[in-house]
Amino acid sequence: MNKQLSIVGLLTFFLVGTTAYSQKSKVKEIELEEVVISATKFKLKKEKVGKVIHKITQEEIQNNAGRTVLELLNAIPGIEIKGSNSVLGEVKGTYIRGGRNRQVLVLIDGVPLTDPTGISLEYDLRLLSLNQIESIEIMKGASSTMYGSGATTGVINIVLKKASTNAISGTYQVSLGTNNSAISKNKSLLDKNQTATIRGTVNNFNYLTSLSFTAVDGLSAAKSNTNQEFTTDPFYSENGLVKLGYDFSDKLNIESFFNIDNLEYSFDAGTNNDSKTNQATQKQLRIGIKPNYTYKNGNVVAIASLNRVKRILFDDTFEGNSTNIEVINKWDINSNTQLISGVNYQKHFNQTNSPWGNIDEDVANFNTLDVYGAVVFTTDFDLTINTGGRLNKHSNYGNHLVYHINPSLHLFTSDDTSLKLLTSYSTAFIAPSLYQLFSVYGNTNLEPETSKTAEFGFESTYKKWLEFNVVYFNRTENNAIIFQGLSVAPWGQYANSNARINAKGIESIIELKPSSEVNVAIGYTYTDKDAEADYLPKNKITAQINYKPSENVFVSLAYKNVGERTGRYYDATTFTTVEEQLPTYQLLDINANLKLLNGRVVFFGSLTNIFNEDYEETIGYTTRGRNYKLGIRLRF
Repeated sequence: MNKQLSIVGLLTFFLVGTTAYSQKSKVKEIELEEVVISATKFKLKKEKVGKVIHKITQEEIQNNAGRTVLELLNAIPGIEIKGSNSVLGEVKGTYIRGGRNRQVLVLIDGVPLTDPTGISLEYDLRLLSLNQIESIEIMKGASSTMYGSGATTGVINIVLKKASTNAISGTYQVSLGTNNSAISKNKSLLDKNQTATIRGTVNNFNYLTSLSFTAVDGLSAAKSNTNQEFTTDPFYSENGLVKLGYDFSDKLNIESFFNIDNLEYSFDAGTNNDSKTNQATQKQLRIGIKPNYTYKNGNVVAIASLNRVKRILFDDTFEGNSTNIEVINKWDINSNTQLISGVNYQKHFNQTNSPWGNIDEDVANFNTLDVYGAVVFTTDFDLTINTGGRLNKHSNYGNHLVYHINPSLHLFTSDDTSLKLLTSYSTAFIAPSLYQLFSVYGNTNLEPETSKTAEFGFESTYKKWLEFNVVYFNRTENNAIIFQGLSVAPWGQYANSNARINAKGIESIIELKPSSEVNVAIGYTYTDKDAEADYLPKNKITAQINYKPSENVFVSLAYKNVGERTGRYYDATTFTTVEEQLPTYQLLDINANLKLLNGRVVFFGSLTNIFNEDYEETIGYTTRGRNYKLGIRLRF
C-alpha cells in the first residue's frame, strides 16, 4: 500500500507541477494526425476511419530513445506483450484483445511477415531495431478482408524510415545501461545498443542504409528459487537495412529493400530450471521490390518479397521461405467513394532436420491465392461505410470467404467538439502452420480456425485539448488449434478444440492536452476470455505524463498496473500441468531528452521500475528490476 501511495503521489506531483508551469505559457493548438494507412492500405483521412487506430509517431519514438519495440507496444491499451520485461533471449508473445500470437499480423512497409519455421508462423518482434522505424500503426480487430489469414485480432503496421531530402545526412545513436533484477545489484553497463544510419537523395535516386547492434547480459532467464546462482543468458543481435528508390516521374517510382537480421542468445531449461548449454541462433533475410504508379483518380502498388529464416536450436535446424506477391489498386470514384481491390499470392515451406523427426519441404508447404475488395463510401451527412470481402484459395483447404462491414457516423462536428460513433462486424480465419501440420507433434487432419468479431464505441474531442475513446469488443472462435499434452502418445499432438472460445472486453483512452507543454494519456483495458487465458490480465491500466517545457527539453513519466493473471507451466518432475494465480504488479518509469545545437546532439536517459518492483511476468522466470540507461544521438 505504501508503494501504491508513493506512485500515485509522484504522478500527482508531476502532473500538478507541469500543469502549473504550463499555464504561464500561451496555449498552442496541436494539429491532430490527419491520415492513417492500416484501414485501407492507402492514406485515408482519420475522420473516415471507423476504427480506433493507435499511431506511434516518429516524435514518440525519438522521445523513447533507448527502449525496444516490445516495450512501446506493451504500453498500448488492448496489447499485452508476454515477457516484455524479461530476458531478451526468451521468446515473446504478442496478444491483442485476448488473442494469441498467431492471430496478430505484423507488416513492414506493407509486406506481411511470417516465420514459416515457427509453431504459429508469427513474426519475432525481437528482430526489429526501434531506431530504424519511422512510425507504427496498431489496428485492433479482425482485418482478414484486407490482410488475409492471420489478421484475426489485430494488425501491427510498421513503417521503416525513408531517405532524407538532402544529398546526404546521417545519425548515430549509442546507449549504455544496467541490466538487473529486483534482487541483483550489478553496476556494470551490460545493456549496450548502437545504430548508425546514412540516407539521402541525389537527383531522382534515394537511398538509406542502417546498421544496428544490441548486446545484453547479466541476467538468467530462469529464476532460481534456491540459494543456487544461475548462469546468465546473454543476447546479441545485428540488424542491417538497405533501401533504394528511384523516381522515374511524378507518377511512377520504385522502391527496393534488403534486410538481414542475426540473433544469438542463450535460454534456460524451463520454470526455475537453469541450463548452461542451451544456445540458439537465428538468421533472417528479407528482400523485396515495390513499384508505385499514380494515375488520374487512383494509385496502384505492386509488392514482391522473399523472407528466408534459418534457426538452430540444440541439434535441430529449422529453415523456411515465405514468398509474397501482391498488387493493390485504389480508385477514387468520386470525392465520396473509394474502391480498393487487390490480389495476393503467398507460398511457404519448412525444412526441419531434427533427431526428433524431420520435416520435408516437399511435403511441408502450401500456397494461397487471394482476391479481395473494399469500398469506402461517405454520405453528405457524415456517415462512412467501409465494407468488403476476401476470397482465399488455400492449396490444402480450398476456398474461404471472409468479409467485414464497418460503418461510422459523426453525430456532430464543430470547431470545438466532435463525436463519432463507430461499429464493425468482421470474420476471419487462420490456416494451421506447417509445424502444426507436419512436425512430430503435427496433425494433418487439422481444420482452420475461424472467428467472428463485433465491436462498437465512440471517439470524441473537445477544443483540441481532450480526446476520449471507448470500444467494446466481442469475439467468438471456432476450431481453435490447441496442443494436447502427453495424454496423446507419444509426445502430444495439435488438435482442434471442440469448444467455442469467447473473448470480450473494453478498451478506453483519454488524452488531455491542457497546453502545448503538457500531454497526459490514460488507458484502461478489460479483457474476459473463457479459455486459453494464460497470463492475460483481466485489468490493465497505463498512464503517461509528457512534459515539454521548451523545444529542447522533454520529460516523461510512465505508469503501468497489470492485474492478476492465471499462469500455467509443465512440471517435469510430476509430469503434470501446474496452475498459479499471479498477483497484480505496477511499474513506474521516467525518461528524459535534452537537445543541443538545434537538435543535432541529443542526450537521453531513462530510469525503469523506479520502485524496484519484484514480480513475475512468467512463472519461474526473471524480470528486470530498477535499471538506468544513458545515451546520445548525433545528427549530421
